[in-house]
Amino acid sequence: MKQISTKTGDGGTTSLRGGVRVEKDDVRIEANGHIDHLTSVLGMVLLLWKEEGNEARDLLQSVQRELMTVMSHVATPDGAENPRVLHVDELTAQMERLIETAHVQPCFILPGKSERTTWLHIARTTARTAERRLWTLHRDHPLNLRILTFFNRLSDFLFVLAEDYASKSEV
Repeated sequence: MKQISTKTGDGGTTSLRGGVRVEKDDVRIEANGHIDHLTSVLGMVLLLWKEEGNEARDLLQSVQRELMTVMSHVATPDGAENPRVLHVDELTAQMERLIETAHVQPCFILPGKSERTTWLHIARTTARTAERRLWTLHRDHPLNLRILTFFNRLSDFLFVLAEDYASKSEV
């Protein structure tokens, strides 16, 4: 097993893929911190979503796994290749299909209708924060634009899931 505590970050630096050292507040590390936070929030959503075999729940699990691949790409130094294949196009298309079939009106909402919908809205706002950090990163370290589209669609998808669930649980 790899060593957990290497002590190499005690001086305020950390490694990108391939060992390139950067400051711990480097925009790539900051963006990945927000994506990591989103992954954890989605874990809470999935914990509260007991129904197995639900298409939207299954898609969220796939999204959660894809976020790890995205983090790998974010942590890849400029000019270096990343061998991990992105599946953001497929996931974006699946989210768009589910968004289009939902019966949700765009509106401003106040989270708090249920525990699950509140966590979905926390995930949505966390996705938006991660997306903003990715756009900041993109200015100096260009990203694959498909990743940025994926994040924009993800927050829409999380909104739709929350409001769709809220409307069904009120019936």
